[in-house]
Amino acid sequence: MASTFDVAIVGLGPTGAMLANLLGAAGVSVVVLERLPDVVPTPRAIHFDGEVMRAFQSIGLGDAVTAIARPGTEGMHFVNATGRTLLVRRGSALAGPHGCANNYYFHQPELERVLRDGLRRYPDVDVRLGFDLQSIDVTDDGVTLRGSALAAGAAATVSQVRARYVVGADGARSLVRKTMGSTREDLGLHQPWLVFDVILNPDLDLDLPRHTVQHCDPARPMTYCNVTGRRRRWEIMLMPGDDPAELVRPDTLWQLVSRWVRPDQATLERAAIYTFHSVITQGWRKGPLLLAGDSAHQTPPFLGQGMCAGIRDAVNLAWKLAAVLRGDAADALLDTYEAERAPHVRAFIDLAVQLGDLIQTTDPDAARARDARFADGPPALFDSPTPRLPPGALTQDHPAAGRPVIQPRLDDGRGFDTLMGDDYALLVDADAWPAGWPEASPAAQLAAAHVPGLQWPSTPPAPTRGLRVLTDLPPALRTWLHDHRAAAVLVRPDRYIAAVAGHPGDLPALLAHLPFSTHRPS
Repeated sequence: MASTFDVAIVGLGPTGAMLANLLGAAGVSVVVLERLPDVVPTPRAIHFDGEVMRAFQSIGLGDAVTAIARPGTEGMHFVNATGRTLLVRRGSALAGPHGCANNYYFHQPELERVLRDGLRRYPDVDVRLGFDLQSIDVTDDGVTLRGSALAAGAAATVSQVRARYVVGADGARSLVRKTMGSTREDLGLHQPWLVFDVILNPDLDLDLPRHTVQHCDPARPMTYCNVTGRRRRWEIMLMPGDDPAELVRPDTLWQLVSRWVRPDQATLERAAIYTFHSVITQGWRKGPLLLAGDSAHQTPPFLGQGMCAGIRDAVNLAWKLAAVLRGDAADALLDTYEAERAPHVRAFIDLAVQLGDLIQTTDPDAARARDARFADGPPALFDSPTPRLPPGALTQDHPAAGRPVIQPRLDDGRGFDTLMGDDYALLVDADAWPAGWPEASPAAQLAAAHVPGLQWPSTPPAPTRGLRVLTDLPPALRTWLHDHRAAAVLVRPDRYIAAVAGHPGDLPALLAHLPFSTHRPS
């Protein structure tokens, strides 16, 4: 007889592991099916941003991730063939809007182990390694997943599980996506690159940059990354006439990077050729089947946003699945998942493709024209985009709605997110409300009637269901509210602003953005 779960997650990479942690923390019963018996030991993704670190903090793994990552304070420099810097993605040692650094570098196997170790905290999360999924059958009463379970030292046995919802975090060749029949939109970039990872010898002091360098050299575009510790990476674009088999031979590899490092100065950890793609799936949901991570989209690495996009998928989807499974929201809430995430990730892909065009220029005349565009003055500066969630995302037409709320630090060093809990939060500028707020005000009475179980005011450390109202705000948040002419903002569990009230009379319209306002059991 098949075991039954609320959610089955196919794939235990960073996206699947993050989603399992979020759902486990919400008390959802989860089974994770992973084909491989252990973490892949080789480097792959190496960068995530401040919003992703904030997500790791939200599941109580911020300190563990900080211990294996380093802030990317030096930025990313785009340098032409003569060594002139054309463009810089800014880095900073200061805390950004998410209450942490804006960029981090890491070694993916270490991060995956942190996320997997985190799953041990949740008795309702069942991780099944060595499960080779073979079929997915959808019926009116759920989904059955069948496959071969590989036990150590034993023959494979046929196994199956059942779930109310299935999330395919199973990569670019996703079986879940194939079962759904979803198509993929080609956004135009498909280019093979050689990825070359080394570990520098101990006590070796090479004159290598601390910052990431995009070598925009038409003779051979390349990328250099200072990862963590003594790990360094070079990404090398394949040129017409290159023989891939010859290119990954050690003598050829070391020759390509000979101006920076010699084979007696470092240990080769990995050399592999990848084709960088820009694609996005059309149809992230079909009934109880959903997609996340590389099964839904692939991003060129020039902005370091591939894994970030998958983590954002997990954060967006987790609270919606939890709300639906608890009966706090209608199943239609899940239809907002692709509507929100697809345009958001497309904005990152579009910028990555533009940067790819800048880096991958191989025509000498085109390269000279590119350099001329950046000839005047100091290098141009830019930051990673912060796209707004689109309409239909439980937001309103306000400049702040659909964007993450800032996270100031509290006096005790914690982030403000610890006070908001795991559900919706109403942040109130008490100075903007009538005397007697909140207990005696008509707005408070209206809100209490609108949302059963509402707490006025409440700042408990433990998460609570429903809506938490916070009036004792740190100075930075009060200033932010004043700057946005907001008396209150409604913040979703994923820390995105759902709606803004300009004055107390806007509270009823603001609370209408709660997805459970008409579905929540009394």
